[in-house]
Amino acid sequence: MQWAVVLQIIVVVGAIILGVRMGGIGLGLWGVAGVGILVFVFGLPPGSPPGSAMLIIIAVITAAGAMQAAGGIDFLVQVATKIIQKNPKQLNYIAPLVSFVFTVAAGTSNIFYPLLPVIYQTAYDNNIRPERPLATATVANVYG
Repeated sequence: MQWAVVLQIIVVVGAIILGVRMGGIGLGLWGVAGVGILVFVFGLPPGSPPGSAMLIIIAVITAAGAMQAAGGIDFLVQVATKIIQKNPKQLNYIAPLVSFVFTVAAGTSNIFYPLLPVIYQTAYDNNIRPERPLATATVANVYG
């Protein structure tokens, strides 16, 4: 392996480490700094920005924001709460199913987070270990 490649790897890993330590927008800023070093110091050609991915992210965030403003998230949480609390003894089976459907209906897994307190409280009230329905619901959410 050539020394230039080793130095480029060090720059990339260093930018990631510094960005993670700074957190938040610092990760993005250190990413820009790392790409700048690779382009202007090492002379590598810059890649094209992922336009399709950015447009998909913008569409999902806009849809989630519109659903929040219209009260759709609160409505979905109310429906999910009724379903979960209607069958508390079957919580280990109902919670993952509801979280999966909730995620599919909303189109993004970030909408799942308001369900976590509902699942926890229902488990706690019915002497069910909360980590079981929470873990299975989170995994089901990922597959939604």
